[in-house]
Amino acid sequence: MTAATVGSRILAALARVRDPELDEPITTLGFVASASIGADGTAEVHLRLPTYFCAPNFAYLMVADAYDAVSALDEVRRTTVILDDHFASGAINDGVAARSGFVGSFEGEAVDELDSLRADFLRKAVLAGTDTVCRRLRLSPAHLAAVVLGDLPPSEALDRLRRRRRELGLPAGDDDLLLIDPLTGAPIGADSVPLHLRKARLTRTSLDANTGICRGMLRHRYSTDGEGEEAL
Repeated sequence: MTAATVGSRILAALARVRDPELDEPITTLGFVASASIGADGTAEVHLRLPTYFCAPNFAYLMVADAYDAVSALDEVRRTTVILDDHFASGAINDGVAARSGFVGSFEGEAVDELDSLRADFLRKAVLAGTDTVCRRLRLSPAHLAAVVLGDLPPSEALDRLRRRRRELGLPAGDDDLLLIDPLTGAPIGADSVPLHLRKARLTRTSLDANTGICRGMLRHRYSTDGEGEEAL
């Protein structure tokens, strides 16, 4: 397998890593500055973020997830993921390399790992995905409350919603309801549908706005369009 082929596989692996807040791949956001592999199978990935002060917990999750995604490739013997130009780069880079966890990486500062934070963002992604899917439906609240996933036409948005629900351990089969509480998985009753959809719409709007802001800041900081790097 050529280095170019392995490089493509590394980028494909990184495309499965998401900004936890924005629920978008770090590759399409332009957060991957470079990715390469040496003849000895050592992969080196450089990540960058829109600002020097991006939240360290979000940054840690992306660096750790990138490390895991690349390390899982059979062709890779050793992985180094480096976050550049960030106030906590040293702690994050060293902690991920040592597999210290978030608490170990920020000893004396962090008091808990980030599983609950990741779950919170996944629930927001489920709400936002629900809005995307429901926008195309023109049904009454009573009808929407009874719609199951198998009733919906295939689409990328629906596939994405199913994946996010599965990540949370929520039902995502054809016979499972479209409208559920992303925290408990309980059905949304007809009377609660309008409020649920408003929450879903606000969540989607917030994610879209934050994504636009991050793209703009990255563009200003690194003179990139924030849509991924053609040179990679």
